[in-house]
Amino acid sequence: MSTIIYPSPIFGPIHSRRLGVSLGINLMPPDGKVCTFDCIYCECGFNSDHRAKSRRPHREEVRVALEAKLIQMSRDGLLPDVLTFAGNGEPTAHPQFAEIIEDTICLRDKYCASAKVSVLSNATFADRPSVHEALLRVDNNILKLDTVDLNYINKVDRPVSGVYDVKKIIEALAAFNGHVIVQTMFLCGTFEGECVDNTGDEFVAPWLGAISVIRPQMVMIYTIDRETPCATLRKASPTRLDEIKSKVMALGIPCTASY
Repeated sequence: MSTIIYPSPIFGPIHSRRLGVSLGINLMPPDGKVCTFDCIYCECGFNSDHRAKSRRPHREEVRVALEAKLIQMSRDGLLPDVLTFAGNGEPTAHPQFAEIIEDTICLRDKYCASAKVSVLSNATFADRPSVHEALLRVDNNILKLDTVDLNYINKVDRPVSGVYDVKKIIEALAAFNGHVIVQTMFLCGTFEGECVDNTGDEFVAPWLGAISVIRPQMVMIYTIDRETPCATLRKASPTRLDEIKSKVMALGIPCTASY
């Protein structure tokens, strides 16, 4: 098993399947994982495997490091397509998230005006006013919704808080009034002897119902690409992903599928 812990606060650029040349912004410590989920498919491993000993980077550390990297990339003639908040955990959990978004937009406008600002989030804090307002300002507000089945969420996404409310999350996503991209992981296989296949109609149909309520600008469905901390997980088939994609598009919502 090989998992990834990203440098902090800046990493890459890397090539993203969905976003192009992506310069990563990691608001978590460089030596561990801090997340409000403990997903069994996370490329960064389980939370318990990577307990951070150092602190999160401060707002000013992020700003200085990002500006230095953008200056370097400009000199090299390789500017990013996107500035992506991702890394070793949930970016919106950073106490200065809104202020860091403000700094990032200013630096983007100064050095690479055509680049998009993207946030990859599990949506656990999407209903917080400061987070909501900050996410309204980014180009790609990409929020996770793997299913609406709470038992599945507790088994696969594994929220660290005992008060996770999927109905509240759906309401928070709908409150963006279309300025949101829903990202969903479909997978097969088992975890601790239990089936974790969410590609069947019993999962897909209620999820489509939530998508029709949220009315996002786009849906991104994908499956496992990198190694996971659980060796018994399996990719969803391209055929099934294409079927699900077609169902989303039948709702009048654009959808991409990454295999």
